[in-house]
Amino acid sequence: MKKFVQFLFGFIFILTLSLSCNMEKQKKEQAKGNTEGQKKLANYAEVQLKVDLSFLTSKQIKLLTHLVKAGDAIDHIYWQQAYGDKTKLLEKISDPYLKKYAMINYGPWDRLEGFAPFTDQFQPRPLGLGFFPKDITREEFFAFRSDMKYDPYTKIIRDPDRSLRVLPYHIAYDKDIRIAVDEMKTAATLTESKDFKKYLLQKAEDLSIDNFGKSDQLWKNLKDNDIDFIIGPIVNTEDHFIWTKYSYGSITLLKDRKWTKKVEKYALLLPFLHKKLPVPDGYKKDIQENDFKISVYDVLFWSGHCNAGNKLISMNYPIGRNAYKIHFKNIMHAKFDQILQPISNLVIDKAQRQYVNFNAFFLNTIFYEIGNAISIEKTINSKLSVKDALKEHYNVITELKNDVLRMYLLNQVHDMRQIENINMKEAYVTYMADVFRSIRFGVTDAQGVANMIRFNYLYENKAFTYNTKSNTYKINDYKMKKAIESLSSTILKIEGDGDFHAADQLIKDKGYIREDLLKDLYRIQRAKIPKDIYFDQVENHLLTH
Repeated sequence: MKKFVQFLFGFIFILTLSLSCNMEKQKKEQAKGNTEGQKKLANYAEVQLKVDLSFLTSKQIKLLTHLVKAGDAIDHIYWQQAYGDKTKLLEKISDPYLKKYAMINYGPWDRLEGFAPFTDQFQPRPLGLGFFPKDITREEFFAFRSDMKYDPYTKIIRDPDRSLRVLPYHIAYDKDIRIAVDEMKTAATLTESKDFKKYLLQKAEDLSIDNFGKSDQLWKNLKDNDIDFIIGPIVNTEDHFIWTKYSYGSITLLKDRKWTKKVEKYALLLPFLHKKLPVPDGYKKDIQENDFKISVYDVLFWSGHCNAGNKLISMNYPIGRNAYKIHFKNIMHAKFDQILQPISNLVIDKAQRQYVNFNAFFLNTIFYEIGNAISIEKTINSKLSVKDALKEHYNVITELKNDVLRMYLLNQVHDMRQIENINMKEAYVTYMADVFRSIRFGVTDAQGVANMIRFNYLYENKAFTYNTKSNTYKINDYKMKKAIESLSSTILKIEGDGDFHAADQLIKDKGYIREDLLKDLYRIQRAKIPKDIYFDQVENHLLTH
């Protein structure tokens, strides 16, 4: 018995010592920032949203608080769509850093890694999560007879007898919808803009019936409001089952009239820019100049899908056949300061770093959307749509066209002396630095593949050179201009001809990450430069200061 007691105490001592050593090791790792949770969270830089509210009245501040409360209700809906019970999820995660990471991702799936689980504790994300029963099959869905099953504002549920049933969003999320509606109606009583009041009241009604046509048209025509608000089911990118169901989000915005006025004039130049495209006239006749509204805002508060994972610097808000472009200046500035500037200090030639600036980054982003507004819908030799002709390559070619055409169009407007306080060297060097920011998201989607095609094309056409001693890139602005023009012409011709084989070859030849580029991406990662940003919105400091 005595030997057993000695053994037991010895075992407990060794176990305690082992646990103590492990805890000490964890503390050391945590102090170094090497825990798995800390490594994950290092992908994001925490920033404060900087917005000048000094010109707003106390009544307008009060209005904003009600819009934020409406956004909170929408955030609760989105958690149900993106994961389920937020409280239960956070209870399962002990690591405080991973808890914060789960909050950023609205679930245990990493949005920077194609929704892969960020710990072994969780299973892969169900394709139809939040919109369909977890055990539904495509065969079962297609066999299900219902005129409403494809409706983007409905979810499919199982009844107790396991049969499928369609449930409209306004019924499925009734409690939170009613909270959002009440807050919006209260906000409407506080605005001095008659048009914005009308919009808020109509949007509140539309949320209650899942039909947003009337409020979207009212939003399109808003002019005299400094405060703006977008709310409702916004995108269908998270339904990976049939890519139809929409996710909820909201954004509370403050218009920057000075910067909006700057960019509105560029939209007016579309007819001229159309004529200057680097393709024969036969290709130009079928190019559409889509009507679009372009505005610049500062973000005050966002929720739901708009706040999940990597943050948008701009957004297409579709209304009917037109897309309206919204640009978030304070988000752009945060990404420039936290990500783009540090990257340029690492990979851009030391003598050229002076050319990287926010104004160039802002204009590059604006002209991406202007490039997007120019599109070829039909091939020039047939009535076949470009989308049908290019098949699975359509999205890559479209993204590539937007990415490259923006620099071509920016150069055209610069030559017209319509761009202030920027020269093309600044535009090109900033563009090159931004390529690295984008490439870090990989080649798992159309944007990623398009990034690599443009990088490799510019490299092959000597638009930049690589210094193996300093591991930096130096831009040749003359060759950059020529390469941009050449690639713009190539892409527009592929679209106009509906040339699937040319698109396929371009993607195969250039849509991959080069070995030397990978080394630079690892350098950026080792330098602990974040991939994106996030905001702590538990205490809305903007509205409670």
